[in-house]
Amino acid sequence: MTEPPSAPPAPAAGARLPDTVAFEHYFFNKVDDIHFRLDPATKQPLAVVRLGDEDISLPFPGIRREFEIEPDSPDGVMLGLLSKGLKFVKALRPGDPVPKEVLTGDASWTPKEKHRQIAYHRLAIQLLGWLSGDEHVITNPDELMQVAGDPTFRRQVNDAFSEAARNLHLASKDEVTGLIQDLSKELAYIEALRDEFGMIKRMQRKVQILPRLYANEHSLLETGNSLNRLVNLAVEDFSGQFETVDAQTGEVMSALKNLDTVKAYVREHRNELRVRLVAWDDLLMKWMNHPMKPGRPTEDLMGETYRFLAPRYMPVDEWVMMTRLQDPGRRKPPQELLLKKEKTIKYMSGKMIWS
Repeated sequence: MTEPPSAPPAPAAGARLPDTVAFEHYFFNKVDDIHFRLDPATKQPLAVVRLGDEDISLPFPGIRREFEIEPDSPDGVMLGLLSKGLKFVKALRPGDPVPKEVLTGDASWTPKEKHRQIAYHRLAIQLLGWLSGDEHVITNPDELMQVAGDPTFRRQVNDAFSEAARNLHLASKDEVTGLIQDLSKELAYIEALRDEFGMIKRMQRKVQILPRLYANEHSLLETGNSLNRLVNLAVEDFSGQFETVDAQTGEVMSALKNLDTVKAYVREHRNELRVRLVAWDDLLMKWMNHPMKPGRPTEDLMGETYRFLAPRYMPVDEWVMMTRLQDPGRRKPPQELLLKKEKTIKYMSGKMIWS
């Protein structure tokens, strides 16, 4: 059973939460190559250890029970932190930093300089739009940088910042610059995540080729068409979330007047987008490096992608029906256990589960 999410236990008065993955119990220090990750099917946090040639996956509740680890003990607090922090990274090992998202609310990763520039120029251009009465959001990076490179841009921005200072009752345009920089630091993360979302769009273009590759193979053609529908739903879903964040900062003067509230809103969506995109990483890399030609590698990738997308974007009843209608002539997928038509637990060969 998936462990319900909960906040890490509060440390004792005067203490602070540990910022590095470390344990006191001998178990964590004696086993070889231990690491922590989320189960891809159930999202349950696991400790994974090697036993010979086998990976043994140990759910956190079993570890707590077996070694009598109290929730408010140092090891209990660490397990609580990992339960929340593993959403933001693929895996953690002893000695790794605990994701900052669960400690301070900051991001545990850093956007590139280009993303900071894009965010800053986007807000500056919106301020120009506010001054001219034609405010709109530009999200295309190439278009943003082209506008920012216009020789008249600096002069116009200077005028807009001065007018904004008067409107906001600030002493100088430098204070407006500081507000814009402050907000752009938060939005730089959204621009970096928008870049990652671009990989899903590139995957979408590859998936669109599948019906043509398998036009004469009915079963695979149906799978290709299904994948197209699911990927389209995923793209629409992510696009909607980015549009929601863009709309929150679409009226730049309102955003600057309510800066703390807007920054908190952006951080919330930054974390949500980060968690969702991390789950795509491995699959996206496979598609980016995959030659689009018929054959077993393509068909295996189609099957893996279908199993990834269907539980997320297909109605539950339809997903259950499709798993029951697997073509018996093709190689069977990994064994699946359906629980009350609500979730799929997939047991992969070579894995032992300790519940």
